[in-house]
Amino acid sequence: MAAMADSPQITKKPDYAELIVALACGLALTTTVLILAAMPFNRHFASSRDFIVYWATGQQLAHHSNPYDPNLMGQMERAGGFDRVGSFYTRNPPWSLPLMLPLGFVAARVAALPWSLLLIGLLLLSVRMLWSMFGRRGSHLEWLGYCFPPALQCVIMGQTSLFLLLGLVLFLKLHRARPFWAGAALWLCTLKPHLFVPFGLVLLVWIVVSRSWRVLAGAVTAMAVSCAAIQIIDPAVWGQYAHWAGTSGIAHEAIPTLGVALRNVIAPQANWLIFVPCAMGSVWALGYFWTRRANWDWLEHGNVLMLVSVLVAPYCWVLDQCVVLPAVLYGVCRTQSRAALAALGAIYLMLELQPLCFTAGLNSPWYLWPAPAWLVWYWFARRSAPAESRAALPAAAHAV
Repeated sequence: MAAMADSPQITKKPDYAELIVALACGLALTTTVLILAAMPFNRHFASSRDFIVYWATGQQLAHHSNPYDPNLMGQMERAGGFDRVGSFYTRNPPWSLPLMLPLGFVAARVAALPWSLLLIGLLLLSVRMLWSMFGRRGSHLEWLGYCFPPALQCVIMGQTSLFLLLGLVLFLKLHRARPFWAGAALWLCTLKPHLFVPFGLVLLVWIVVSRSWRVLAGAVTAMAVSCAAIQIIDPAVWGQYAHWAGTSGIAHEAIPTLGVALRNVIAPQANWLIFVPCAMGSVWALGYFWTRRANWDWLEHGNVLMLVSVLVAPYCWVLDQCVVLPAVLYGVCRTQSRAALAALGAIYLMLELQPLCFTAGLNSPWYLWPAPAWLVWYWFARRSAPAESRAALPAAAHAV
């Protein structure tokens, strides 16, 4: 008994990485739940989010009116409870509009919460599929997917970027076993094609090099169906979109992207400078693919492409960065570095606290940092992974 009393007790050191991750996930969940819980009881709050744009677009389509007219959209938005100066109007291409048509048959206050719940469902489904592909079912680190700040901001604001995330995840999951449906899933990514320029360019070259024609057939079929649908709903929408594209003045907006920052520093009136980072990123992406074309893997190499595509996108808000979630979760699954997990938790906390502390709005230049931060973190996480785990996942991980 004396020997047992004298034996040293082993104490477990506190895991600061898990503490930071827990704080980040807890804060994200608490904020999201409180906001969604208040939504049904506050008409103006429900209609002050980006959701009101999609609701008004659905209303315009249902009434055969112009969804790209800011004045008409403003009138509809105010009828739905929008009380800010000016108006919002849809910027998505015409083939995406059938997605918003169902909102044209219900009131804004009625549709607000179900729309947010739909977005939550898209996030849950995307994370579950990613975690299944990466072979990490049951790990508490799965919460890093559910609490990804840009994704939860999409839920709060009612943004459609989570549809893009689902399309990307479906492509990653199905491109080997179900190539036609993988291509069809890419239609969701065309809701905001400017986020996928280097990624899409490499995708086209990969289809030709690997002769993955069924992926192309699926993408073309889905696009044709959506175009035919909007042609039936409102044939005039194509001309309306062309007029909006030429008169919107969107290039002059203050958007926190690398291209806009470059233009503002060099020549504020030279809007072509916005596209310079995207062009450079596309050239790099082609070289990156070509040197790896023999053993190209969309989970390993596509993650880097997506991170670069978001970094150089000419038009991108922090909410749109939810499409880098596959890369983030892949890095989480492949690294064993506690420092990498702690750094990721710190990025989450910074993004969650930024709007509460000192950022005036999503167009603030302070939102320039997240896009490069995801890329730097991914590089650090992959470099810190054991050598044997740096190889791409086996083909079985892609199977349905």
